[in-house]
Amino acid sequence: MTSEGIRVSCVRSWGTEDIVALYRAGGWWKDEYDPAEIPRLINGSFAFAVAVDTTCGRAVGMGRALSDGISDAYIQDLVVLPEYRGRDLGTALVSCLIAQCRDAGITWIALIAEPGSEAFYRPLGFARMEGHIPLIYRGEP
Repeated sequence: MTSEGIRVSCVRSWGTEDIVALYRAGGWWKDEYDPAEIPRLINGSFAFAVAVDTTCGRAVGMGRALSDGISDAYIQDLVVLPEYRGRDLGTALVSCLIAQCRDAGITWIALIAEPGSEAFYRPLGFARMEGHIPLIYRGEP
């Protein structure tokens, strides 16, 4: 998928610096994280999509899907650099990830959205899971 000098595609590897910059832009990078783990993170994902500015070759957006490749998939880590937002790159990234999942026969695809982002995901086919509560493991009781 290409749009206005941006190419969106699923990859099996990408430069660590670009991906760390994207995690920082999303507010998800912590100083104690090891950048050397980025290749393993990408390779361990069922699908890893990047939006690349073709004028400079830099990744300006990303997202990934986690799955066993058979049943369910979860989309996470969707982020676009602030200066590239408003160009439908998030939509293109999610669409790329959904296509990878559906091509593998996966139809149950979910995500946990940031507060206030529901309006972004609804037109892409996502709906609130009424009666369900997202939980996170915080350690032993």
